Amino acid sequence: MVTTQVQFARQDANRPTKQQPVVPEAARLLASIQDLAPELAARASEIESARRVPVDITDRLRHMGFFRTLLPRSNGGLELSVPEVLPLIEALSAADGSVGWVAGIGMTAQMLCTRAPREVFDTMFKDGADALVVGVGTPAGRGEAVNGGYRVSGRWPFASGCQNAQWIAGHFVVHKDGAPVMSGGRPLTRFAVLPAERWRIEETWQAVGLTGSGSHHVILDNVTVPEAECFDLINGPSCVPGPFAGAVMPFVASLHAAVAVGISTGAIADLVAMVGGGRRQLFAPADLRDSPVFQHEFGRLDAGLRAARALLQVQAESQWHRAMAGALDSKADFAQSLQGNAWIHATCSDVVSGCYALGGSSVVFNASPLQRRLRDVHAARQHVFAQERFYARAGANALGFPPVDPISGQ
Repeated sequence: MVTTQVQFARQDANRPTKQQPVVPEAARLLASIQDLAPELAARASEIESARRVPVDITDRLRHMGFFRTLLPRSNGGLELSVPEVLPLIEALSAADGSVGWVAGIGMTAQMLCTRAPREVFDTMFKDGADALVVGVGTPAGRGEAVNGGYRVSGRWPFASGCQNAQWIAGHFVVHKDGAPVMSGGRPLTRFAVLPAERWRIEETWQAVGLTGSGSHHVILDNVTVPEAECFDLINGPSCVPGPFAGAVMPFVASLHAAVAVGISTGAIADLVAMVGGGRRQLFAPADLRDSPVFQHEFGRLDAGLRAARALLQVQAESQWHRAMAGALDSKADFAQSLQGNAWIHATCSDVVSGCYALGGSSVVFNASPLQRRLRDVHAARQHVFAQERFYARAGANALGFPPVDPISGQ
């Protein structure tokens, strides 16, 4: 694992003149999340009922420094590596899938917002601000060109964490004189990132999985945004030096995969806790944990989880080293990440489904954490970055075809 240069030192409370060994920031954050995890699990019903993550939870993550983990030190960030932050998302997702999902969105935004103009980036993350930034990549908005900017309107779906955010981003198609502006044979698009109070939230999130993620619609109605504050969040140049000066989309896929690995980790733990209490199936001659059939199936599921986590970590570390050398490819590496993401999501879905099946009839009730894990992992798998159609692009690359952007096909 890549080691960060940022370290955290604290004094022994009883011996103020003696300094304890420094603790890396990633380890400090992971320990804080593990301390928070039992409370998140205990509040799962509250989170689902509210259809959002409670504000006090995102506030606590903010105070930990979670929403500045990947930011450069020049903006008060911790400047951690992507391989270092994956276990943080996994741990949160193992405690509660919706919390992990929203946290992952906030971490993703730290990378993508490096494509904003430097002045906008500094405003969002000034003085080490722990801002939660969320957004929607679907180009569901329309920006009519006006003098010096765009008049933006739109209704964007799946804005996870919008009720907790300080900033919200929306993707829009540029129009001039009522018609889309074309570039390279495709409509020209831009992103606008505005303070959350300038958006209207339409509470539409009634979903079977990731129910507490608050993935409502967000709306802008004829809001004028200066052209200098609009940018190409996906393919635009970076406003800060460092590993994110090149491609960032490969890492976005990895952060999504970390949520699936975390949900699967939680499902395995739930099943272990269930059978550890001496559970025995109806008419069975022995407890579940003593059954050779159960042991075989549990071992198979555990191997699947270990394989998914290993692929995620190896892929992220390999790509991080290339990013540090300025050699990460926005096409081939993105296709490889989407390939890995699809496989990890499919494997994690199988793991959670297997845990659910082994749990017996009691897991069908809403009170069962395994029932929630099942819904969450399948909802996460519906994301565009987890779709198995991306196997074809990675396969074409492996066969020697020229790499193309796996999303645009160009």
